[in-house]
Amino acid sequence: MKSMVLIAAAAVAFADALPGSFMSVTPERKHAEVAARYIKGVQQPIESPNLSGSTIQGCFKSAGKLKFKEIIEYNTIGSCGNDLCRAQGFEVGGTTGGNQCWCGHKYPPKEDLVDPKNCDAGCTGFGDHACGGIDFWTIYHTGITLSVKYEDPPKKSTSSGSPKATQTESSPQETVVVTASPTGEPESEEGSSSSPNVAGIAAGVVVGVVVLAAIMGGGYLYMRRKRNQEIEEEHRRNAAVNAFIGKPPRSSGGTSTTDSRMDPVMAHRRMSDGSIADNQDYSRRILRVTNA
Repeated sequence: MKSMVLIAAAAVAFADALPGSFMSVTPERKHAEVAARYIKGVQQPIESPNLSGSTIQGCFKSAGKLKFKEIIEYNTIGSCGNDLCRAQGFEVGGTTGGNQCWCGHKYPPKEDLVDPKNCDAGCTGFGDHACGGIDFWTIYHTGITLSVKYEDPPKKSTSSGSPKATQTESSPQETVVVTASPTGEPESEEGSSSSPNVAGIAAGVVVGVVVLAAIMGGGYLYMRRKRNQEIEEEHRRNAAVNAFIGKPPRSSGGTSTTDSRMDPVMAHRRMSDGSIADNQDYSRRILRVTNA
């Protein structure tokens, strides 16, 4: 197999050395050159990563963020994965076209993993194994570390001219910019930020006046009620004093309050005419016997 590769390379080199008039660079010649260098190989199965060396991680339709390093004349899985990428400190290696070696720190996006049949370009150093394909990459784990991640898939850009995108961008803008003034007319964001909120101020003034009026009315009612209580208390106090002292009874209709047991003569007698002995009963007449 190796001898066939050398013979094909020698034939191509001999053809290139011929004058241009003899064999011009035509599409047919280019296709023949590619066919001469393109040896079918078999993509090896995916292996679990380990720290001993390069392991196959699949066939991918993109290289992700892997960077092209060099073309290896006699390329193999170990030549790209171990001798080049691992030696330079890269966790991931990849080959395409049979001889191109790419290196990086992350696998391509996992969504780019494709059927192994797409990687069918035989390695230039060992044609039985596939080293990628035409625009397909055989990806290796170089064995530096087991923790290797996949690249994030590229984000899909949304067209700015689509009606949905325009509506999404303009809706928040309308909500923020357009406001309603107290008169019902829309005003801009600049006017709403510089001018005071008249409706809010008016509402605050009305509420303050109502609260002040309520406080004053409550104070007036409280003082009036307190005054009435003081008047009622004073009236009860005076009534109690009058009831305790008492008033002399008044005679009505000329009714006499003279005790009927007293002598009529003595009853109408003034106290200044003489004194009444306490040991005599003046309610009855006393018969006196005298010698005439």
